[in-house]
Amino acid sequence: MNVGVKGELTESDAFLALNAVPRLGPIALNRLLAAFDGDPRAVLSAGTDKLENIPDLRPGAIAALIRGRRRIDPARERRRMAECGAEFIARPDAGYPELLEHIPDPPLGLYRKGSYAFTRPAVAVVGTRRATPYGAATAAWFASALARLGVCIVSGLARGIDTAAHEGALAVGGATVGVLGTGIDLVYPPENARLFARIAETGAILSEFPCGCPANKQTFPMRNRIVSGLCAAILVVESDVKGGAMITARMAGEQGRIVCAVPGRIDQRTSAGCHQLIRDGAVLVASADELLQELDYLTGLRPSVTKSASRSQVEKPADLSPDEAGLLECFRGGGVLNADQLAARSRLSASQVSAALMLLEIKRLVARRIDGSYEARSDL
Repeated sequence: MNVGVKGELTESDAFLALNAVPRLGPIALNRLLAAFDGDPRAVLSAGTDKLENIPDLRPGAIAALIRGRRRIDPARERRRMAECGAEFIARPDAGYPELLEHIPDPPLGLYRKGSYAFTRPAVAVVGTRRATPYGAATAAWFASALARLGVCIVSGLARGIDTAAHEGALAVGGATVGVLGTGIDLVYPPENARLFARIAETGAILSEFPCGCPANKQTFPMRNRIVSGLCAAILVVESDVKGGAMITARMAGEQGRIVCAVPGRIDQRTSAGCHQLIRDGAVLVASADELLQELDYLTGLRPSVTKSASRSQVEKPADLSPDEAGLLECFRGGGVLNADQLAARSRLSASQVSAALMLLEIKRLVARRIDGSYEARSDL
């Protein structure tokens, strides 16, 4: 199909076609679009003379556009999208994530599978594919705590830390978004097929790459800029000094996002990257609450989180285990109690009290005082 004639395509199909031209990276695509006042149809129909006059556009990009635009078939691409239950959201569309519009090289559009529309604040949780048990548990713990408070967890659906982060959000019924380094009709890594399906059911799978696009050494760094670009902050849980998580952290800094890191053991290579980030100025965090405090201080984001999710949970506790509900009842009337007093009143063991208190703190239903005692965050 010839897509090189302006007027033959709708604007949406023109964005889809331009985005699918092989060998055109986001920098070249954005320069092309800017040169033609944001009109993708004008780009697809432009002659060589006009293209050659675009500042800083390399000859290779011009050749790729001229060669590729004659081969792209938007109707075929939409059929492939329909087969896998995906849609394409172009940059002018209402569903395009607002934060992503403001990064230096935003994608022209996103393939989306799932209905999540970025109505909540988002935090990226990323790290090594070779996660330790500590790293995986920490990623899941942070993701669960943040998701309970209404934060959307974004990651790359890779092995290790990414997988743990997605699963942590899903475990508490939270929102999570996976960003792919392949076409949206491909599951990579293949062992995450079930996780892919679960995320698509309640959150969203995103990709900027056309259907059938395989993973390669360029697609993952491109994916990483979207992971960070969707979010107000990024949390690196475990990473060596080199790797995708460190690339994502660098991109987050360039995009003006808050970069946080979790410290680890000094004898673990998987903690070396986090320690380097902290030395270079990343925020050391040891709890979800510390990360939210950082967002509050730097972006004013925390009030929107607490009003939408945390506050309603405090006023109307829901989804509590029997142990949590029993402990919370001990605070009725405004008491200040320590762990031993709570164990005596609730008739729970010390380990049960400790576990339930931790979950109640995550849900922001109780707060620990400086003397080690606890109080409820609202009148019960």
